[in-house]
Amino acid sequence: IISTLRACQPVRTRCIYLHCTSGCLMALKLLVSRAFTCLKQSHLQTQLPLIRTMATSSVQGDIFGSKPGEGTGDKNSDQSKFAVSEEEAKQGAYKRPATAFHDQVGSDKYPLEAGRYHLYVAWACPWAHRTLLMRKLKGLEDVVPVTMLGWFLEWPEDGRPYRGWPFTKEDPDPYHPEFEYLHDVYKLSDPEYPYKKLSVPVLFDTKTETIVNNESSEIIRMFNKEFNALAKHPELDFAPEDLESAMEEVNQLVYPNINDGVYRCGFAGSQEAYDTACVKLFDAMEQVEQRLDKQRYLCGDRMTLSDIRFVTTLLRFDIVYHTHFKCNKKRLAEFPNLWAYTRDIYQMEGVEDTFNALETRKHYFGSHRKINPLGIVAQGPANYEESLKAPHDRVTRFA
Repeated sequence: IISTLRACQPVRTRCIYLHCTSGCLMALKLLVSRAFTCLKQSHLQTQLPLIRTMATSSVQGDIFGSKPGEGTGDKNSDQSKFAVSEEEAKQGAYKRPATAFHDQVGSDKYPLEAGRYHLYVAWACPWAHRTLLMRKLKGLEDVVPVTMLGWFLEWPEDGRPYRGWPFTKEDPDPYHPEFEYLHDVYKLSDPEYPYKKLSVPVLFDTKTETIVNNESSEIIRMFNKEFNALAKHPELDFAPEDLESAMEEVNQLVYPNINDGVYRCGFAGSQEAYDTACVKLFDAMEQVEQRLDKQRYLCGDRMTLSDIRFVTTLLRFDIVYHTHFKCNKKRLAEFPNLWAYTRDIYQMEGVEDTFNALETRKHYFGSHRKINPLGIVAQGPANYEESLKAPHDRVTRFA
């Protein structure tokens, strides 16, 4: 970038670098902007891929995704199995950061005990919502207490580090009331944990003061099986062995193209990356729409973890992703089967209590200032939560 600026003159442009702290995000953004202007003026198009790569990895990488070349964690995780290629990342494709903790409750290290494990979540996050939904369906509310973090994620541009989701006065950390941000919890497990990749959900062991797991797909599996001895509804099995292959098949379609696909649209670092992700998203939505025309749930007549993983994305589609992430070819409400399927699950006992549409809107529109600089929160669609309670025919249709 500096080489480009030097080649382009004028002196005042190059002086931006000299008067800014080298680690300052605002300085980097300004440099990238100036470099693009210079490229356009001087027709130095050969340097465009380099500038785009640096913008994506330095600005988007630390905040919204992984840098090109950065690992994707556990090889069995969704982030690893379905990661975009290095070439795609260099061209602006969003690459989801890896989760760092993958231990299991039920092991010798972390035996099952009522009240020992604590869940940190945020209303807005669809990945955290999975764990809230599973906790409710299995009847683990008295076994695994929850702390609800605040909605606003701040990425300071004044030299302060990013520290993740904030604790609130209404719901402080019950074990460390002095903690201000989720990064404080991560530091208990790793004092050198970086100021990034501070995701929810977090399943925390209060005895050893260590994070057990921060991967939603693994936590909901634990809630389904490993916590049965303490669950109110141990008879409910959302991962039956005879449907494991069907669940994996569904995940191969849904995770990269829809669950993560909406983020690949919203956090794309180039027009080409957005266009690719958007086409894949709506192609996958059409495929699932057809599947749900023949059966009540994704894997047949039984609700599985696949449905838990999917519906939390659908609930946020029309109120956030359609507008904020530019996933606007169609609204969810324009897919008859997908919309009825979403209402079917939302209307199950207790599910409504796991979703907060207002907090969700506030977080996405208010926190993602790279996408929505003024933080103005969209109002629509009108009466959304009431519309989720509208009658559907899924139960009788597939009886």
